[in-house]
Amino acid sequence: MCGIIGYCGKKASSEVLLEGLKRLEYRGYDSSGICVDSPEGFKIIKKTGKLKNLLSIVPERPFGHNGIGHTRWATHGGVTDANAHPHTDCTGKISIVHNGIIENYETLRRLLKEKGHTFKSDTDTEVIAHLIESCYKGNLTKAVLEALSLLKGTYGLVVMHQDHPDVLVGARNGSPLIMGIGDGEMFLASDAAAIISYTKQVIYLKDGEVVTVTPDGFQTVDLDEKAVEKDIDVVEWEAEAYEKGKYPYFMLKEIYEQSKSIQRGMNGRIDMELATGHLGGLNMTPEELLKVERVVIIAAGTSYHAGLVAALLLENLARIPAHAEIASEIRYRNPIIEKNTLYFAISQSGETADTLYAMRELQRKGARVLGICNVVGSTIARESDGGVYIHSGPEIAVASTKAFTSQLTAMYIFTLIMARLRSMSYEDGSEFIKELTAVPAKIEKIFRNVENINIIAKKYCHTESFLFLGRGLNYPVAMEGALKLKEISYIHAEGFSAAEIKHGPIALINERTPSLFLVPDDRLHDKIISNMKEVKSRGGKIIAVAVENDEAVKGIADDVIEIPRASEYMYPFLMSIPLQFLAYYAALELGRDVDQPNNLAKSVTVE
Repeated sequence: MCGIIGYCGKKASSEVLLEGLKRLEYRGYDSSGICVDSPEGFKIIKKTGKLKNLLSIVPERPFGHNGIGHTRWATHGGVTDANAHPHTDCTGKISIVHNGIIENYETLRRLLKEKGHTFKSDTDTEVIAHLIESCYKGNLTKAVLEALSLLKGTYGLVVMHQDHPDVLVGARNGSPLIMGIGDGEMFLASDAAAIISYTKQVIYLKDGEVVTVTPDGFQTVDLDEKAVEKDIDVVEWEAEAYEKGKYPYFMLKEIYEQSKSIQRGMNGRIDMELATGHLGGLNMTPEELLKVERVVIIAAGTSYHAGLVAALLLENLARIPAHAEIASEIRYRNPIIEKNTLYFAISQSGETADTLYAMRELQRKGARVLGICNVVGSTIARESDGGVYIHSGPEIAVASTKAFTSQLTAMYIFTLIMARLRSMSYEDGSEFIKELTAVPAKIEKIFRNVENINIIAKKYCHTESFLFLGRGLNYPVAMEGALKLKEISYIHAEGFSAAEIKHGPIALINERTPSLFLVPDDRLHDKIISNMKEVKSRGGKIIAVAVENDEAVKGIADDVIEIPRASEYMYPFLMSIPLQFLAYYAALELGRDVDQPNNLAKSVTVE
């Protein structure tokens, strides 16, 4: 959600901060601000609304050499200029930006008021600034450490003080914070995207770590002030990967990147000779994998839908009981950990709070949890017991597209490994690989015929509600298609099993509520045709995503989106692409903000 950028060095910090905030816009925000040093004291500029509102009041001439910036998504206190970050203490000498939620802020605020502190905002963040003020005795790092010991909750924060003009202090607990290392300059940020234009050398802070940076170096300690040695990592992506390039929106760019991102997810992981896969990051031997008797996948949102597909695939091909659960529910359900059960935590960002906390709870109970993540160095990637990077590249648009199909790719390879260890023959393994490796080319074929999807989106985008219907592996894809449409077009949409429509949802059918059916050429094809007839007989409009030249579908549906023919197990990849385009074109036609939809954030780091 919220974004953080901090800089100390020789460059004009206002310029660095604003560039960083531009790259953090995708995280979701409703206000932004910067604090920059100057001979006259801190210059703080903040404004509600989009970043352009802030840019309109920032002096054109770059200034300062030390500063912090923030994009805020309101949690405590409304969307006002006063509640925007950065926040200061009573003296105005301490300035802070903060992501996360301080759970005991009301108690601390009351105690600080009793001591004479005056507050200028309704936020929990301002409490931290005043706490640091009350603890400060000349050493900023010690003051931050003392203040943190009084906090309950999550934070990623950066602090600056007028009496320490070349120093920034950062701290992390449950909210991401990384350090960037440059030549005579240092950066702190919530995301590598903010600093990729300046450095690719980064250090990932862990929970309970506090770092003090100057232009020439850094020192990291834990909350007990014990020194912590840190390793430097290199960001694998170039700055261009974080830019739209020739595309008007990140979402459109990321949809079109899927043929390549799926291929990247397979590179080096397919063993043609043995007709199996290879995922070294699992940290499990074949003997250990053979002992697995059940697989449970925990995730949220789009990642949950990928997990649902993966669970069905594992049961079908590897003959292992498997299911997916919503992460936010499993943590508070006091889950039962069964012997020889393997867990997967799936998260694009690797920082999804619900999934992370659920993973930790499972691990506390003795479970082995593997991570499926996109962001290298993310918390789930570091704290899991092994796992897989999906290598889909930076995903900037809030609505996930390429991460979904890349997550599928990783889980398909895992399924192949497990199936070959059990009952799948060499011939069937070879055929599975043949079909999986053919997916990118078939997606490219879909890309050549998207204008029809645009026409259909314009035809139906003014409806108030949509039904998405699928069976088997494509039932979760229907749920994902509904999520995409409501995320960015704000059209109400729901995904159902097509077989369940007669058990209630059919009451919603009328000419103003179109039904979108996913109709692969598989063993359930005729069943779905029957469901389509049920809707048609009640006057419902039907859109179908079906294989090329399916005459049975054409005879019923009002509109058809055609996809290439494939193995029944590969249709979730091919079915998801048209649904992404449909949501994109509908949102575009309705004038929505495609990349930054209302009330949503890319990385949900709070419960």
